[in-house]
Amino acid sequence: MKRQTKSAVQFAVCINNKGYRASLEVGKLYRTIPDPAAARHGYVRIVDESGEDYGYSADRFISIVLPKPLEKALLKAAS
Repeated sequence: MKRQTKSAVQFAVCINNKGYRASLEVGKLYRTIPDPAAARHGYVRIVDESGEDYGYSADRFISIVLPKPLEKALLKAAS
């Protein structure tokens, strides 16, 4: 198995924003920040509507893998 030397950029789609309607939009694609400690507790770190990253319950999201050209375009647009 190939070992990754740097964290891959990841994205997730919000499927539940109950209690966080100002911070999350259902159906919206969000960038995730790798956080192994949060993952061990069932959380995922998301760059939300504020532009900052916060920990949310992982069951609010479905992780997805994007084609590289789309990933690059999204990252460029966000910077």
